[in-house]
Amino acid sequence: MDDEVVQRVFHEGGRDYFQQQPSTSSSSSILQSLPLHVSFDHGYYLLVKSIQELREKKVGLVTVGIGGPSGSGKTSLAEKVASVIGCTVISMENYRDGVDEGNDLVSIDFDTLIKNLEDLTKGNDTSIPVFDYPQKRRVGYKAIKSASSGVVIVDGTYALHAKLRSLLDIRVAVVGGVHFSLLSKVRYDIGDSCSLDYLIDSIFPLFRKHIEPDLHHAQIRINNSFVSSFREAIYKVKCRSESPDEHSSSAFKGNEAQTDNFIEMYLRPPSASEEAKINDWIKVRQSGIRYYLSLGDQRIVDKNFIIRPKAEFEVGRMTLGGLLALGYTVVVSYKRASTTVNNDKVSMSYETIDALGETFIVMRGTNRKTVGTEALRIGINGPWITKSYLEMILERKSVPRLSTPPLVTSASVTGSQETAIISPKPIRVTPDIVTGLEDLSQPWTRSPTKSKMEPVVAMWQFISSDSSQPDNSVLATTDPSSFRDAIRLAPMPDSYDLDRGLLLAIQAIQALLENKGVPVIVGIGGPSGSGKTSLAHKMANIIGCEVVSLENYYIQVKDFKYDDFSSLDLSLLSKNIDDIRNGRRTKVPIFDVESGARSGFKELEVSEDCGVIIFEGVYALHPDIRISLDLWIAVVGGVHSHLISRVQRDKSRVGCFLAQNEITTTVFPMFQQHIEPHLVHAHLKIRNDFDPVLSPESSLFVLKSNEKVAYEDILAILDPAKFCSSVQKFIDIYVRLPGIPSNGQLTDSDCIRVRICEGRFALLIREPIREGNFIIQPKVDFDISISTVAGLLNLGYQAVAYIEASAFIYQDGKILIEVDHLQDVSGPYIQIKGVDKDAVAAAGSMLKLDGSYTTKSYLEIVLERLPASEGTSGGIHSQQSSRLLEIVEFIQSQGYSTASESSSNRVIPPIEGIIEEMQSRIRRLEKWLAINTVLWTFLVSALVGYSLYQRRRV
Repeated sequence: MDDEVVQRVFHEGGRDYFQQQPSTSSSSSILQSLPLHVSFDHGYYLLVKSIQELREKKVGLVTVGIGGPSGSGKTSLAEKVASVIGCTVISMENYRDGVDEGNDLVSIDFDTLIKNLEDLTKGNDTSIPVFDYPQKRRVGYKAIKSASSGVVIVDGTYALHAKLRSLLDIRVAVVGGVHFSLLSKVRYDIGDSCSLDYLIDSIFPLFRKHIEPDLHHAQIRINNSFVSSFREAIYKVKCRSESPDEHSSSAFKGNEAQTDNFIEMYLRPPSASEEAKINDWIKVRQSGIRYYLSLGDQRIVDKNFIIRPKAEFEVGRMTLGGLLALGYTVVVSYKRASTTVNNDKVSMSYETIDALGETFIVMRGTNRKTVGTEALRIGINGPWITKSYLEMILERKSVPRLSTPPLVTSASVTGSQETAIISPKPIRVTPDIVTGLEDLSQPWTRSPTKSKMEPVVAMWQFISSDSSQPDNSVLATTDPSSFRDAIRLAPMPDSYDLDRGLLLAIQAIQALLENKGVPVIVGIGGPSGSGKTSLAHKMANIIGCEVVSLENYYIQVKDFKYDDFSSLDLSLLSKNIDDIRNGRRTKVPIFDVESGARSGFKELEVSEDCGVIIFEGVYALHPDIRISLDLWIAVVGGVHSHLISRVQRDKSRVGCFLAQNEITTTVFPMFQQHIEPHLVHAHLKIRNDFDPVLSPESSLFVLKSNEKVAYEDILAILDPAKFCSSVQKFIDIYVRLPGIPSNGQLTDSDCIRVRICEGRFALLIREPIREGNFIIQPKVDFDISISTVAGLLNLGYQAVAYIEASAFIYQDGKILIEVDHLQDVSGPYIQIKGVDKDAVAAAGSMLKLDGSYTTKSYLEIVLERLPASEGTSGGIHSQQSSRLLEIVEFIQSQGYSTASESSSNRVIPPIEGIIEEMQSRIRRLEKWLAINTVLWTFLVSALVGYSLYQRRRV
């Protein structure tokens, strides 16, 4: 499907199309045949592929327009694509020729933008304007070289405007993000007293008239479900300042200070009472002529740290005026004067709050430990303040009963719209928070992609251990020990995405600490590749605790069976948990995956300062384990779902249609019997929608060369303080489903790659993007059981290629250098890997590898060097065939025994198996019947038509 979409992108639209076709009305949109609505990650992947293929097929510049409402994520998309393609991004924000007076479309200088695009298209250099928001005017121009990039991206709300569309090769619309989230929250706050169109006209008065019509001309339409995330959280500590220069002069010497002045306002919903929680309020920050909005007080407080997500987005003044017209009231406003100094690690700000009459020191950074360490190094040691400025103001002045006049008059808002804005009655008619927003009849530009939007963060409740209903009387118990045993968390009724699930998990831990005390023992369970390990470490980064993998409790693993529950040392696990529960030091095991046996122990103590420990593993929610845990978290999806979808896609390509349930039973035989039944009991259920192939967040930049590099040269470019090295031997097996259409060549994209390394099987997710000298590939590999590989073989996959190699790995935390020696390939290959593209390129230059790079995969390299006389139909040397056959037979034998053990434990009535088989046959027959009906209808119609034609001739 992706290939078809890419083809249509540059066959059915673009600059050349508009030059050939006469101007027509909007009703005859060229996009009507392309109803493509994809996720943010999928849209990013399609856009990169489209740019690459269009750049190969046409001469000259490739122009891209990315449009959408404020907060939808269009700028993030442009930046991510630019980091891969290396293109020029032109922001329409710089094309303002004045201050926004209520209609920012009028303030856009389209003439200059069109001239800039025409100059670049003709191969001429050009100068783009630079707009300064504090000065509210254009302050100069920036030169753009025509030869600097073969791709230009125009990013802005009106990037798909009719004046620009004829100059764009690829048009992308992005909707969703916090744009949808704000609509959802306002709908919840005021109920059904007005229509969705009315809300849109009130909050985003220019959207329906000037923005939405242009989005329907996009070739790629993206629904962005991202709202805010603690995955890239901001950590900060705050204390009062006695002297403005007491720390900055020595700690940040040589760094330039930046001064900002903000006005921060909090808007209370019209339906809220005076005692409403501040989490329900909307925060607006004004900086000059720019306004930034965030929904509620989204933060986590853990010890001395305040942890916030990146949850702010820019809105126009008319949005703020619309909220006030809908009945929201400004209950608190204050001025914040900030002087900030940055170094490479953290930023330090002196913030003066006029409503408090005090100055505060705030340290911010993206790494919790670094923020704490830098604060101590500078000499800032508290006393720490974890309350927000809003909470401190409310403590002094309580909740005021006031309503600040709107910044935009009702006349200016009404003048730009056909319908006047009248404040609706602040009555919540229905508890359904998404009524209307889920209506499928709504245009795609207004419908959230999630099945349910959650504008208000759910709250955790406790229930008595012997009751399923909340029991407030339990909270009144006086005996701490009996109190701890008497209550437990009430499970959340719904499942949540990874971002919201992460927030709820941290809040659950905080609730347990407050109500039950230390320690809090967390269990995270789910199938292999679902993302439970990543979630555990993200939680640990936020709260500063230890993570223990249940894989360390394997006594011994034989025949690669890492999903065998009987191999777990439950008695030792129980002892460790009991020691932690009673505040004692304990020794947790260390498992060596290469030898398949326990290699030692390490001491673990959960201090009262932290009080939290996380156990993660496939069987973390098994009844024998979860009974000792305080918080049960289930994670599903991720790479686990990706493999199931991949198998389903391959099967459909060869004309065989399998249900996901059938694939899961075969590929993950232990999942349905021993894992899935326990996940339903979790307090918190998380859906991980992460796609390892499509997601730009998981990109790893790789440079590959077959030039020889000395060991000393590698050491010279790595940080000696963080240097580490290792040696691995691995075997890669490529399995492919016979009958998949191809051009006669074996390619990586047609195969599933399984690696055997250090006594384990792993699925290598690749399908990379190749751009210039770089291979941009996912950095996600996940361990699988031998039964999963056997399941693939049982579904008809065949082992078609085999690569054996040894790898010498050197790394320092930023750069990883891998020297691979492939069997039967002369000379080693060196790979430089990292998440920072510039750092990887710099490392390659320092090793003098420029000009020697290749983007070919090892499979391509091996196949090119394979002599035709020694090759087999599988694409490997004849001498390797016997070795591959041995491995396949071993996998099938061990996988079959595992599946048999699983099947023997399942009690399935014979009639059920018969019914399943009949239903499968019926589905196939129905599909063939539909095809035959179409064919017969066509044939009969042709015969009737031919008969009538003959009669007329007679």
